[in-house]
Amino acid sequence: MNVTRMVLAFAGTLILLSLLASVYWSHYWLWLTAFVGANLLQSAFTGFCPIAMLFKKLGARPGTAFN
Repeated sequence: MNVTRMVLAFAGTLILLSLLASVYWSHYWLWLTAFVGANLLQSAFTGFCPIAMLFKKLGARPGTAFN
């Protein structure tokens, strides 16, 4: 699995978990969903993604999106 797929899987997992948490515990968990969405949007325009940098440092194969 390359960095691009790992970032997408991580973002999708966080979004789904925060949505579940908002249903069962508190609607404030939706702020995490908003944060992940905003981070995905800014990384689309700037190419800067903190989790992609972390995955690269951990030795994941480079992908096509985050060089």
